[in-house]
Amino acid sequence: MPLQPDLLEILVCPESKKPLVYFQLADEAFLYCPASKLKYRIDDGIPVMLINEAVRVSDAEAERLMAQARDLKLVNA
Repeated sequence: MPLQPDLLEILVCPESKKPLVYFQLADEAFLYCPASKLKYRIDDGIPVMLINEAVRVSDAEAERLMAQARDLKLVNA
């Protein structure tokens, strides 16, 4: 279930307070913060915006995610 555009406009990373990039891929959906390198899962259409539940990605994974976001022309990428 895709997230509503109006929700995406107001959500920010709880750690950095910066905008998020929304990935809706064939096998998963998540929100990613390039500033903090945190990946937030989405459970049943509900973003889990808890820092202690997020996954901090490596520098290499962060670069890969941002390249993918640019290729997919995702917002905030």
